[in-house]
Order: sequence, then C-alpha cells, then structure tokens
Amino acid sequence: MNLRIYDTATRSLRDFEPIRPGHVSIYLCGATPQAKPHIGHLRSGVAFDIVRRWLSAQGLDVAFVRNVTDIDDKILNKAAEHNRPWWEWVSTYEREFTKAYNTLGVLPPSVEPRATGFVTQMVDYMQRLIDRGFAYEAEGSVYFDVAAWVNAEGSDYGSLSGNRVEEMEQGETDVVGKRSPQDFALWKAAKPGEPSWPTPWGEGRPGWHLECSAMSTYYLGSSFDIHGGGLDLQFPHHENEIAQSHAAGDDFANFWMHNHWVTMAGEKMSKSLGNVLAVDNLLDIVRPQELRYYLGSAHYRSVLEYSEGALTEAAAGYRRIEEFLARFDNVELGQWTEGFEKAMNDDFSVPKALAEIHVAVREGNKALSASDEQTAQKLAESVRRMAEILGFDPLSNQWGAGESDDSAALEALDVLVQAELARRAQARAEKNWAVADEVRDRLAKAGITVTDSADGAKWSLN
Repeated sequence: MNLRIYDTATRSLRDFEPIRPGHVSIYLCGATPQAKPHIGHLRSGVAFDIVRRWLSAQGLDVAFVRNVTDIDDKILNKAAEHNRPWWEWVSTYEREFTKAYNTLGVLPPSVEPRATGFVTQMVDYMQRLIDRGFAYEAEGSVYFDVAAWVNAEGSDYGSLSGNRVEEMEQGETDVVGKRSPQDFALWKAAKPGEPSWPTPWGEGRPGWHLECSAMSTYYLGSSFDIHGGGLDLQFPHHENEIAQSHAAGDDFANFWMHNHWVTMAGEKMSKSLGNVLAVDNLLDIVRPQELRYYLGSAHYRSVLEYSEGALTEAAAGYRRIEEFLARFDNVELGQWTEGFEKAMNDDFSVPKALAEIHVAVREGNKALSASDEQTAQKLAESVRRMAEILGFDPLSNQWGAGESDDSAALEALDVLVQAELARRAQARAEKNWAVADEVRDRLAKAGITVTDSADGAKWSLN
C-alpha cells in the first residue's frame, strides 16, 4: 500500500501497513445517546466511513468496531430531568443515532458494543491494573494512579494531547477518595437511585475511559491498527485510554486519527452554545445524499464551518454529479482515476478526491456534447466508482430506497414527460421550432430539465 495517515500520537504522516497482513482493525468512539444527533456527531461517522470504504476498496478485510456509551452522568441527568428510566432514555436516542447513520449511508459497524455489556471485562482490566500497582480502590470506587504511571518506565502520559501532567484537569466532580486530582475514575461507587453492577470492590458503574479499553481489546486484541474519534476526545478520554491500556500491558492502537469539529460562527457546535443543528432539521433543506456529501467534503482534520449557504452550495455540487450520471441509460462501477487514488492515499484527502470527480464530470459532459459516447461512458463509470467510495453514489439503492414511496408518481410523470418529448421531437423533425421551444419551456417551468444527446432527449428533475 502507498497509504499515509496522519497519526495524532506522533504528529506526523506515517506509512500505513496493517499489523496483520490483509486485515485492518479499527475502533471508533461512537455515540453517547443523550439527545438527538446533530451534524457535529455525524461528521465523525461519515469521516471514518470514508476511511473504511477506501481500505475495503484496496481489498482489505476491515473489522470496524463503533461503541455506544450507554451509561454516563449526562444520560442519567437527562433521564432524571424528564422523569424517565435511564435505560429507556438511552435506548430512545440510540435509535435516533442509528437512524441518522443509516439515513446518511454510513455503513453499519462490524459490531456495536455497549458499555453496560462489558462489566466483566472491565473488572478484569481493573484487577490487572491493581496487580501492576497502577490503580487503587477507595470507598468502593477504583481510580487510575496517574503518578504511579508517570513515574513508571515506558510511561508516555500526556504525549497524545501535549498536556503537562501537573496542569491536567480530569473534570470529575462527583468522586471521593482520590489520592490526587490527576487520578481518574475507572469505576464509580454506587449512589442511591443510580444503576449499578457488582464488582469485588462493591456495587457501582463504569468510568468513562475504562469501557473503551475493555471493548476495543476484547474485539480487536491487545494491539490493533487504528483508533478514531473526534478532536475533543484527545483529552481526557483518549489520553486516559492510552495510559490505562499501556499500564495494563497492552500495546493498544498503532495509529490515532481525530476528525475536527463542525463549527458555526466560529464556535464548536454544542448544546451549551444553543447552536445545535439536528440532522432532521437539515433534511428539510437538502436530501440525505446531499447532506452526506457536505459532511464529507472537507478534509477530516479541517474545521467544517456550517452555514446554510455552504450546505446548499455542496448540494449543488452533488447534483452536478447526479445530473451527469442521469444522462446514461446504464452506468456500471468502473475504476477510480490515478489522481483520486493519490488523493485518498494522502491521508484521505477528500477535497482533492472530489476535485478529481468534478474534472471527470466536466470531461464527460464535453464528450457527450461531441458525441463521443465511448469516452463519456467510461468517465461516467469512473465517476460512479469514486462517488461510491466516498459514500454518495447517486445510483446506489441507498438513495433510491428513500424515494420508494414516490416511485409510482415518478413512473406516471415519466409517461407524461415522454409524451411531451415525443411531441417536441416531432416538432423538431418538422422544423417547427416554436412548438419545440414551447414544450421545452413548459417543462422547464415545471422543474424539469431536458438534455439532448445522441440517444435522444433525456429529462431530470431540478
């Protein structure tokens, strides 16, 4: 492979070779379902879906694990505020996330583990850390001993985020018995009214960081290829994952990949800022495939600044691809271009890959205008293949399925439009340009574009 990936841990582009030849193992920090998903959440899903699709296109067998944090302070607080059982609350919004992923064409993960299903593995992990001297029990809770790890041979605590240990704030306010503010909870002792599970140290529930080490290594082994997530997870979450995993004796992730934020007016999207844009709301403005195109259009490590203008501009870019492919009766999946491959192998540079697609679309339209059907067909097949890798192939059943309820109406419309096109063709044959123009203009007012080709006139909805 010629793929190079930017590794956050080393802050460098590194040549990627799977640990196990022919196979790639990826763990992605997934949702904490406490409310409806917004596009800030979905950007990560789309970005790593593109990573996965490109690796699969290289003939690699990809194991893709995306977890669900189904027990968390935020979930418990939200459920309590609304007087609902915590398990019902999290299940409701987990379904919302799944619906959003599916709507945007994000492939389902190989497995989607939930934190509450891995308590046994977490207990084993904590015991390993205690036995090695890097964790301790206090009043029913279990904490990671940061000082012990920092002073240990081979410690790299702080290297991922670049933070100095003495300045690190774990953000834990509901814990007791910690030896140091830098220590973090692996297990939280039970509180009245909260869900809890039995452990050798008493009833309680998981700490945030421990769950991902337990789930990733259970499915992917003590060392795996890629760990991904949002930029905001570098500290404390990913930094603490590395610490507890290395301290337990696991090599853990070989590459760390982080996607940047979606911002609005320069501010990171968050509920506290009140600028959350729910996926459902944006689907009132654009179609799912157009939103998918928009969320994947920027380099995954770049900020994606949201505005309605940027969204509609991206949708127009998608439609140019869609309209080109609609000019053909049949388009198979062809081969990507050399430029596309070079872009994707350069740390998944989607902007350059998109530019390659649009160049092919322009060349294809020129070929059609010149009646070079063979060249145009080959370009169309290449365009479709590249779009498929980026997850927005206009001819995919993914998007046709969303329009199935309109299929009868579209069939009826096609009958009517074909009759008008036949009338226009007859008028053109008789050189009755007034009638031909009248038909074209009436269809245009109805939102129907007519495109002439060597095979006759074709139509599409604007």
